Amino acid sequence: MTLIWILSATILVSLISLIGIFTLGMKTKVFDNISVLLVGFAAGGLIGSAFLHLLPEAVEKRGCNFVFLFALIGFTIFFLMERYFYWRHCHEGVCDIHTFTYLNLIGDGLHNFMDGLIIAASFATSFKLGTVTTLAVIFHEIPQEIGDFGILVYGGLSKSRALLFNFICALTSVLGAIVGYILSSVIGDISIFLISFTAGGFIYIAASDLIPELHKEKNIRRANAAFIAFILGLIFMVLIK
Repeated sequence: MTLIWILSATILVSLISLIGIFTLGMKTKVFDNISVLLVGFAAGGLIGSAFLHLLPEAVEKRGCNFVFLFALIGFTIFFLMERYFYWRHCHEGVCDIHTFTYLNLIGDGLHNFMDGLIIAASFATSFKLGTVTTLAVIFHEIPQEIGDFGILVYGGLSKSRALLFNFICALTSVLGAIVGYILSSVIGDISIFLISFTAGGFIYIAASDLIPELHKEKNIRRANAAFIAFILGLIFMVLIK
């Protein structure tokens, strides 16, 4: 049953890659307003998930020292991935790496594979933690996938090919889920490592990528709305807890 939940969650996350369909006929102003709110809510959801769910769960099962060490490792690995795989979150469809379109696909595929590992480890620990982690990944994936779609189109792909390639990359999360499930059943402590690792990754993504995007917003109303969305993301994670 655990494997069914894991596969269902990762397939759901993969389908988010097709969200670009809904932006095709959307006016730029409407797209910008929605995008900044999604980024704010995603940032709050990721921070809340890391500090309210993932780290406490790992500490309860393993103890403080290893948990925070693994979280720091996760933070560092995500930093290296962004630095050397050119993985970026360009939420307005314009990015300074558009000449690296295919390299961005590779980086995105690695990222999605890791999402699958994370979801599998979380469900292997408990159904509740798996659900919370899946929600946090979804909050993060929505603005990212919109941005990835924009990168691929801006980089020269047709809209149909951009959607197809984005979806193929997203399916690597299913492969990651299967690998994570097998490893979790063989090595008991790997789920604690991945959960702590995930917390560090979530903190990195929110603090160094999403929140800086919000700071770039010059429109006061949208900036305030994004901050409110951030708080709502935090509150949502508190209510789930």
